Amino acid sequence: MNNYKLTSIGLILSTTIYLVCVIFDFDLFEKLVVLLANLEKFELDEIIIPLFIFLIFISLDKRKHVKDIELENEKLKIYKAMLSSSHHIINNFIYQMDIFKHTADDTPGFDAKILAFYEDIIDNASNQINSLSNLSTIDEFSIRASVMMN
Repeated sequence: MNNYKLTSIGLILSTTIYLVCVIFDFDLFEKLVVLLANLEKFELDEIIIPLFIFLIFISLDKRKHVKDIELENEKLKIYKAMLSSSHHIINNFIYQMDIFKHTADDTPGFDAKILAFYEDIIDNASNQINSLSNLSTIDEFSIRASVMMN
Protein backbone atom coordinates (compact mmCIF):
# COMPACT_ATOMS: atom_id res chain seq x y z
CA MET A 1 0.00 0.00 0.00
CA ASN A 2 2.95 2.33 0.56
CA ASN A 3 3.62 2.25 -3.18
CA TYR A 4 0.21 3.85 -3.81
CA LYS A 5 0.12 6.28 -0.88
CA LEU A 6 -0.44 9.38 -3.02
CA THR A 7 -3.04 7.58 -5.14
CA SER A 8 -4.92 6.63 -1.96
CA ILE A 9 -4.79 10.22 -0.70
CA GLY A 10 -6.01 11.46 -4.10
CA LEU A 11 -8.87 8.94 -4.08
CA ILE A 12 -9.95 9.93 -0.57
CA LEU A 13 -9.71 13.65 -1.35
CA SER A 14 -11.61 13.40 -4.65
CA THR A 15 -14.31 11.19 -3.08
CA THR A 16 -14.70 13.65 -0.20
CA ILE A 17 -15.03 16.60 -2.60
CA TYR A 18 -17.58 14.68 -4.67
CA LEU A 19 -19.66 13.73 -1.63
CA VAL A 20 -19.61 17.32 -0.28
CA CYS A 21 -20.75 18.61 -3.69
CA VAL A 22 -23.58 16.06 -3.89
CA ILE A 23 -24.74 16.45 -0.28
CA PHE A 24 -24.74 20.28 -0.28
CA ASP A 25 -25.84 20.60 -3.94
CA PHE A 26 -22.68 22.56 -4.69
CA ASP A 27 -21.70 22.74 -8.36
CA LEU A 28 -17.94 22.97 -8.29
CA PHE A 29 -17.56 23.13 -12.08
CA GLU A 30 -19.89 26.15 -12.32
CA LYS A 31 -17.88 27.90 -9.61
CA LEU A 32 -14.70 27.23 -11.59
CA VAL A 33 -16.28 28.68 -14.76
CA VAL A 34 -17.38 31.78 -12.84
CA LEU A 35 -13.90 32.15 -11.37
CA LEU A 36 -12.33 31.90 -14.82
CA ALA A 37 -14.82 34.47 -16.15
CA ASN A 38 -13.87 36.83 -13.30
CA LEU A 39 -10.20 36.33 -14.07
CA GLU A 40 -10.90 37.43 -17.65
CA LYS A 41 -11.33 40.99 -16.38
CA PHE A 42 -7.74 41.01 -15.19
CA GLU A 43 -6.41 39.04 -18.18
CA LEU A 44 -5.09 36.39 -15.76
CA ASP A 45 -6.82 33.54 -17.57
CA GLU A 46 -4.03 33.37 -20.17
CA ILE A 47 -1.48 32.48 -17.52
CA ILE A 48 -3.42 29.53 -16.05
CA ILE A 49 -2.58 26.93 -18.72
CA PRO A 50 1.13 27.87 -19.00
CA LEU A 51 1.37 27.94 -15.19
CA PHE A 52 -0.31 24.54 -15.00
CA ILE A 53 2.13 23.14 -17.59
CA PHE A 54 5.06 24.67 -15.71
CA LEU A 55 3.87 23.12 -12.42
CA ILE A 56 3.56 19.72 -14.07
CA PHE A 57 7.15 19.91 -15.28
CA ILE A 58 8.34 21.07 -11.85
CA SER A 59 6.69 18.05 -10.27
CA LEU A 60 8.16 15.72 -12.91
CA ASP A 61 11.62 17.19 -12.34
CA LYS A 62 11.24 16.81 -8.57
CA ARG A 63 10.15 13.19 -8.99
CA LYS A 64 13.15 12.47 -11.22
CA HIS A 65 15.46 14.07 -8.66
CA VAL A 66 14.00 11.92 -5.86
CA LYS A 67 14.39 8.77 -8.00
CA ASP A 68 18.01 9.70 -8.75
CA ILE A 69 18.75 10.13 -5.05
CA GLU A 70 17.13 6.77 -4.28
CA LEU A 71 19.21 5.12 -7.01
CA GLU A 72 22.42 6.67 -5.66
CA ASN A 73 21.55 5.49 -2.16
CA GLU A 74 21.00 1.95 -3.46
CA LYS A 75 24.34 2.07 -5.29
CA LEU A 76 26.01 3.23 -2.08
CA LYS A 77 24.45 0.36 -0.10
CA ILE A 78 25.62 -2.15 -2.70
CA TYR A 79 29.12 -0.63 -2.72
CA LYS A 80 29.33 -0.78 1.07
CA ALA A 81 28.11 -4.40 1.14
CA MET A 82 30.59 -5.41 -1.56
CA LEU A 83 33.40 -3.60 0.23
CA SER A 84 32.52 -5.23 3.53
CA SER A 85 32.48 -8.66 1.90
CA SER A 86 35.80 -8.00 0.18
CA HIS A 87 37.26 -6.78 3.44
CA HIS A 88 36.15 -10.01 5.11
CA ILE A 89 37.68 -12.16 2.35
CA ILE A 90 40.98 -10.27 2.42
CA ASN A 91 41.21 -10.47 6.21
CA ASN A 92 40.61 -14.21 6.10
CA PHE A 93 43.32 -14.51 3.46
CA ILE A 94 45.75 -12.48 5.56
CA TYR A 95 45.09 -14.59 8.65
CA GLN A 96 45.62 -17.76 6.66
CA MET A 97 48.84 -16.38 5.20
CA ASP A 98 50.04 -15.79 8.77
CA ILE A 99 50.27 -19.57 9.10
CA PHE A 100 52.84 -19.59 6.29
CA LYS A 101 54.68 -16.68 7.91
CA HIS A 102 54.92 -18.47 11.23
CA THR A 103 56.15 -21.57 9.43
CA ALA A 104 58.78 -19.46 7.65
CA ASP A 105 59.77 -17.85 10.97
CA ASP A 106 60.26 -21.30 12.49
CA THR A 107 62.24 -22.60 9.51
CA PRO A 108 65.98 -22.25 10.13
CA GLY A 109 67.85 -20.38 7.39
CA PHE A 110 64.73 -18.79 5.84
CA ASP A 111 65.67 -15.46 4.23
CA ALA A 112 64.66 -12.52 6.49
CA LYS A 113 64.36 -10.23 3.43
CA ILE A 114 61.54 -12.40 2.11
CA LEU A 115 59.72 -12.12 5.45
CA ALA A 116 60.16 -8.32 5.41
CA PHE A 117 58.86 -8.23 1.82
CA TYR A 118 55.89 -10.36 2.91
CA GLU A 119 55.12 -7.89 5.73
CA ASP A 120 55.25 -4.97 3.28
CA ILE A 121 52.80 -6.71 0.93
CA ILE A 122 50.35 -7.46 3.75
CA ASP A 123 50.60 -3.89 5.13
CA ASN A 124 50.06 -2.41 1.66
CA ALA A 125 46.97 -4.57 1.05
CA SER A 126 45.55 -3.66 4.47
CA ASN A 127 46.13 0.05 3.86
CA GLN A 128 44.38 -0.10 0.48
CA ILE A 129 41.33 -1.87 1.94
CA ASN A 130 41.17 0.64 4.81
CA SER A 131 41.50 3.52 2.35
CA LEU A 132 38.60 2.15 0.31
CA SER A 133 36.53 1.77 3.47
CA ASN A 134 37.00 5.41 4.43
CA LEU A 135 36.05 7.12 1.15
CA SER A 136 33.86 10.18 1.59
CA THR A 137 32.69 10.37 -2.04
CA ILE A 138 31.93 7.24 -3.99
CA ASP A 139 32.90 7.64 -7.62
CA GLU A 140 35.32 6.00 -10.02
CA PHE A 141 38.03 8.66 -9.59
CA SER A 142 37.94 8.51 -5.77
CA ILE A 143 38.09 4.73 -5.73
CA ARG A 144 41.03 4.58 -8.13
CA ALA A 145 42.84 7.41 -6.34
CA SER A 146 42.50 5.78 -2.92
CA VAL A 147 44.04 2.55 -4.18
CA MET A 148 46.83 4.30 -6.10
CA MET A 149 47.91 6.37 -3.09
CA ASN A 150 48.86 3.31 -1.09
